[in-house]
Amino acid sequence: MTNQPIKTSNAEQPETDSGNNTFQGFSLKNSREQLENITAEERIQWAHNAFGSQFVLTTSFGIQSAVLLNMIHLLQLDKPPKIIWIDTGYLPPETYIYANELTRKLQLTIEVIQSDLSPARMEALYGRLWENKEMEDLEKYHLIRKVKPLEKAFDKLNVTCWASGVRGGQTKLRSSMTFLDKTRGRFSLRPLLNWTNKDVFYYMKEHALPQHPLFEKGYSTVGDWHSSGPDTPDQEGRNTRFGGLKEECGIHLPETNK
Repeated sequence: MTNQPIKTSNAEQPETDSGNNTFQGFSLKNSREQLENITAEERIQWAHNAFGSQFVLTTSFGIQSAVLLNMIHLLQLDKPPKIIWIDTGYLPPETYIYANELTRKLQLTIEVIQSDLSPARMEALYGRLWENKEMEDLEKYHLIRKVKPLEKAFDKLNVTCWASGVRGGQTKLRSSMTFLDKTRGRFSLRPLLNWTNKDVFYYMKEHALPQHPLFEKGYSTVGDWHSSGPDTPDQEGRNTRFGGLKEECGIHLPETNK
């Protein structure tokens, strides 16, 4: 089994193939088939071999973030990928504490990125965009605090491929994703796409990884303090986010509002 990317022939045209099978010289179909038959760790290694310094990892330091971070730690890669953390300025105190704990435990170097607009300035100009529970305002909030800062960092680092902890069982949208997709002109790698909650739980237990403090308080997912809540009999998982209005913050979507 090879860890090298599969190239297309010169006759194929990346990004314009009607079957969505080629992108930037890669055969998406063949690469997806290859990634499906290897482990999560091998998927990270594959991307590292394929893209070198143009491959990065993103983390939210959320409930299940320790898994990918530990894999990077254990792989001991030559020139490991940069790890990007989007700090919205609205994360719960527990997340900042957890980030420090994991960073020390796994000896990680984290590149923290933030919006050009401070929280105070954003609120002065646009108000507290999450409060009126309007979809348009939520999308504006996510564009300012998450999507634009991430894209700016990707441009600065010349990123071709980025990995995240997205799993297929989290949302309807994510269930339609593959191990390697096109997202806003770049590759998105999902090493844990086929993992279940049990897989995550037992991996963390096996490797003695600390749980996010809010996990013990009933949270199965956590983002900003104002958009997250513990599971309830009526809502669980990503359904608890953003007042139940939406499940995605925008960074995993192919298009964004301009």
